[in-house]
Amino acid sequence: MNETSVANNFIRQIVVDDNASGKHGGRVATRFPPEPNGYLHLGHGKSIGLNFGIARDFGGTCNLRFDDTNPAREDVEYVEAIKDDVRWLGFDWAELRHASDYFEVFYRCALKLIETGKAYVCDLSAEEVREYRGTLTEPGRDSPFRERSISDNLDLFRRMRAGEFADGTRTLRAKIDMAAGNINMRDPAIYRIRKLSHQNTGDTWPIYPMYDYAHCVSDALEGITHSLCTLEFEDHRPLYDWFLDQLDLPNDRALSEPLREAGFSCEPARPRQIEFARGNLDYTVMSKRKLMALVQDGLVDGWDDPRMPTLSGVRRRGFPPAAVRTFWERAGVTKQNSVIEYGVLEGCVREVLDAEAPRRLGVIDPLKLVLVNLPEEYAEVLRFPNHPKNDGFGDREVPFSRELWIEREDFMEEPVKGFHRLVPGGEVRLRGVGIVRCVDVVKSADGAITELHGTLDADTRPGRSGAERKVKGTIHWVSAPHAIAAEVRLYDRLFDVADPDDDSDGKTYRDHLNPNSRRIVRAWLEPALASVSPESTWQFERLGYFVADRHDCHANALVFNRVVTLRDTWARTAGR
Repeated sequence: MNETSVANNFIRQIVVDDNASGKHGGRVATRFPPEPNGYLHLGHGKSIGLNFGIARDFGGTCNLRFDDTNPAREDVEYVEAIKDDVRWLGFDWAELRHASDYFEVFYRCALKLIETGKAYVCDLSAEEVREYRGTLTEPGRDSPFRERSISDNLDLFRRMRAGEFADGTRTLRAKIDMAAGNINMRDPAIYRIRKLSHQNTGDTWPIYPMYDYAHCVSDALEGITHSLCTLEFEDHRPLYDWFLDQLDLPNDRALSEPLREAGFSCEPARPRQIEFARGNLDYTVMSKRKLMALVQDGLVDGWDDPRMPTLSGVRRRGFPPAAVRTFWERAGVTKQNSVIEYGVLEGCVREVLDAEAPRRLGVIDPLKLVLVNLPEEYAEVLRFPNHPKNDGFGDREVPFSRELWIEREDFMEEPVKGFHRLVPGGEVRLRGVGIVRCVDVVKSADGAITELHGTLDADTRPGRSGAERKVKGTIHWVSAPHAIAAEVRLYDRLFDVADPDDDSDGKTYRDHLNPNSRRIVRAWLEPALASVSPESTWQFERLGYFVADRHDCHANALVFNRVVTLRDTWARTAGR
């Protein structure tokens, strides 16, 4: 491995320097530690790519660890969804771990903190704790229970463990400094009483550790070398290091012995926490709380609604995992918070699909065109390339007949300036066929256009003398007798403003939901699409990229989702 080639951000440079100095014995071990309280969103894709990517590029390991220390908010559904998302993005973990695997170790570590005078049981209520904590400009006040004896604290904590006390009546707190300038160091809670059943441990534990405590101990137990976190944890790093200093897990192997007895590999080490800026995109919300509300209030059709910025949502929308990885790689890793245009992500999607998606013909707003100079039973089979830029995709048969479906927007009875498609008396080229002229417009009693009549200039067919005759417009089509029906869901951005979280005008993100974020139409497609596989992606020529819905598309009921349009329509709308 050429380490210079992978040191393209400050975190990778830290790893390069650590390896060069022999720190961590040349090992690289990272972890991705989501809380299973919701589905992962696009921002998590950045962390997944960073943690797994560094482990891969430096010949190290990356664990998937579920931070399941809050049973009130966690669900097995989320665990399975997270595993699916990580694999979908193209990664796999060295070991699958749960913070709950370490509950006995966390407990032993807490006893050590009490025994060394570094933790105490506090009877203050949550409201009283906030009152005693102080502010950014004023120091906190010591809890009246701060000077309990070690023996009393051990007794009370063991009774907390035995389930003797009610929820919320006591906590175990670290004994650090109530006057610290960093509020996180003002005797933070280590354990709270929560008599809730846990998805992995059942009713064994009536007390659960706090994240700041469980996080660093878990990292040490797994031998993590580089613990990568987003910037909001920067102020928590002194606490992370304080716990590790007090516990000295690498040199106190008795603390981690329960893991080895349970069959886990466990060689504790001292990790280093490194913070980076989270991934933010415009036209989205990334708060799990807000995404949960959208789902629970029925404003979207579940966590994997193709409009959602969840990884399962963009997967169902048809975004290729390679596009998500490329997007975050190009966005880079810094300590500067920023917001990236959603159009940049869509550009990555187009880039991948332009190379990978076979081409097909489809009409999503059909208008019939009858070529009246062809016999009524006329039928022909043409051959079209599957990909104009890659002969390796081969070609296919496309039926052609007298009656065709064309896009309604490709005809204009009273053309505006610059319109170069079909008009009364005008000519246009039918893709792969030849030039047709519109000779009649058929309307219903209410004046709606129901059908066009046209003639095909036989001399302009491919290979004939007039094939090179120039016309300004080319349109696509589908043979009406051979076309197959499909439901096509035309998805767009979920929000219609760049910053839905901006409530300065008194509106909330809910007020900015885009009413046009989904439109469902009945489309006509060429018969080659009759037997597609779920999640297969195609370019419908001149329309955009579409994916066979991973859940709803079946042989007898085709359903396609629009992934992206061929061009960035939002940029044009915004005048960019």
